[in-house]
Amino acid sequence: MKHMAKCLAVVAAVFAMSSAAMAEEEEGAVGWTPVAIGLASPVQLPWGMARWDVFGVDLGLLYTDAPKMYGLDLALGGCTTRDDAGGLIVGGLFNYSSEDKDVYGLRATLGANISRGTVYGVEAGTFAYRHDIWGLDFELAGNFQDNVTGGQFSGLANITTEQSYGLTFAFGGNIATKKAYGCQAAVVFNMAEELHGAQIAFVNYARECPWGFQIGLINIIMDNKIKVLPIVNGYF
Repeated sequence: MKHMAKCLAVVAAVFAMSSAAMAEEEEGAVGWTPVAIGLASPVQLPWGMARWDVFGVDLGLLYTDAPKMYGLDLALGGCTTRDDAGGLIVGGLFNYSSEDKDVYGLRATLGANISRGTVYGVEAGTFAYRHDIWGLDFELAGNFQDNVTGGQFSGLANITTEQSYGLTFAFGGNIATKKAYGCQAAVVFNMAEELHGAQIAFVNYARECPWGFQIGLINIIMDNKIKVLPIVNGYF
């Protein structure tokens, strides 16, 4: 194993140095490498203040950091990127993507999945924050985003500030501060400013419902002729 690690380090250094001249004009990166191994960036091979794009494998004891990462990213602490990332990303405590860039593939963590851009794929963890997500999301606590397209499942709450499309499920509640298309399903409550679809929970609330229905103990549609109904309410 020691000899294998040394070989990987040498190969990574060779590829990184050979590509540095080609990437001098690239913003945020001085080169690329197929393998990055380290304690915590910049204490890593290849050496250099987290300025190497990784197209292959990025392994870190505490955390990893790269401008771009496509492939396998593993760290006991966390995985961070400052540009687009794709592949399998697994951080023990967190996964973080900055600079309004995108994430493609699968991200998993025991802590938080955070992205300032759009996530395309599958995420799993305790809590998640991002601008938009297209795909599936499983969080023990909850989710917070601008837009969601696909499916979300959480223990406490899913909060969407713009529009949700698809199925959002939470044991606590779902909140769409603007529009909800599809189905909001929860044990306790659902709330949407404008409902286009279905709400299923003990308590359901929609300020407007151009089309759709609610199923629950208390169902409220504020622009309906009958605003509050038990069991079933819908636009009519």
